[in-house]
Amino acid sequence: MITALVGSQWGDEGKGKVIDIMSSKADVVVRATGGNNAGHTVVSGGKTYKLHLVPSGVLYDGTICCIGAGCVIDPLSLLKEMADVEANGTSLKNLKIDYRAHIVMPYHLVIDGLSEKAKGAGDIGTTKRGIGPCYMDKAERIGIRFYDLIHPEIFAEKLKANLDAKHRYIKGMFGEKETEEERANLTFEKIYNEYSEAGAKLAKYADDCTVIAYNADKEGKYVLFEGAQGTLLDLDMGTYPFVTSSHPVTGGFCVSGGIGPTLIKECIGICKSYTTRVGKGPFPTELFDETGDFIREAGFEYGTTTGRPRRCGWLDLVILKYAVRINGLTGIALNKLDTLTGLKELKVCVGYEKKGEIVTDFPADINELKDCVPVYETLPGWDEDITQAKKLADLPEAARNYLAYVEKYIGCPIKLIGVGPDRTQSFEA
Repeated sequence: MITALVGSQWGDEGKGKVIDIMSSKADVVVRATGGNNAGHTVVSGGKTYKLHLVPSGVLYDGTICCIGAGCVIDPLSLLKEMADVEANGTSLKNLKIDYRAHIVMPYHLVIDGLSEKAKGAGDIGTTKRGIGPCYMDKAERIGIRFYDLIHPEIFAEKLKANLDAKHRYIKGMFGEKETEEERANLTFEKIYNEYSEAGAKLAKYADDCTVIAYNADKEGKYVLFEGAQGTLLDLDMGTYPFVTSSHPVTGGFCVSGGIGPTLIKECIGICKSYTTRVGKGPFPTELFDETGDFIREAGFEYGTTTGRPRRCGWLDLVILKYAVRINGLTGIALNKLDTLTGLKELKVCVGYEKKGEIVTDFPADINELKDCVPVYETLPGWDEDITQAKKLADLPEAARNYLAYVEKYIGCPIKLIGVGPDRTQSFEA
């Protein structure tokens, strides 16, 4: 059976923890989209793992972990991440990297930074990890793939052609030459030597991950597709242009993971008990007061990848209902319910007021969304410590009512509830 785990908000929903929990039953875990712009934090046995490309199932010895065809890989960053994982005593013997995955090159990072700088106040707020420019090359059909990287003659040929073009592009597009440091880092010899060495170290992990996932499913094994980012960062379905450059929705798993849609039997959407966002773009329920600060500090809302403080706000049920529809969700995993402890009243957004009308469907364009004012329902909060809860009955009545309200509004059952950062601090609803 194949289960797809997808972010239901703007990312940072605690996917790493949920994937880690469900990986205990999985034979194969596939990371299908995105790059090291994503960050999944997993806390286990007193150790904290900050994963960016390595699939979250890596903590289970028998689980095959695949970096899929739709991912983009910075090999230097990946090697560092792998070293950190191994330093914690975790083996990477079951890691697989799909031949088709594209490689983030040094010129992608330079272009990403210059592009954001050129936008000025209109910048998107990217992580500047070169992800967008790498996907641009992929769409232009000039990208360098993992297969190319581990075949030196092919890599040399493609690198030379691309590097010449990128130097012209940087000068022509941004009206300036690279800095001395950037120019030194963008020579053929430096890149070829450094990346060839990285490729040689990674070559033993090369495989066709589409075959691995398909065969595992046909053999009756359990396969998890691990999402990065979230539904509202999808290139088509998100708050464009403040989105990522891939498709972190369940449909994206089919294209980027190389599986047919009928093979996915379960789609679980991961969300927080409130809403957060990193970077720019509209955010209807964002809080700029003491409550927003309380949520940020209680939930430690700082980016795994960037360390940036996250924007925090009340739970937006319009967004969750949209995620249910777009992804075909069969269940919800709701994280960080414990963060709300201590708030006397809790608000949930049940619609938007737009030019005197109430709308309950998420707008297709940010020009419509920016005019939307949230319409709230107010529910009672609770003071009891819930971090040791093991079942629904252990929660105070107000917390149970909060979950029931969410479940009824979005029309999708809550199947897993998180009450703390450790993998043991979750239970089935």
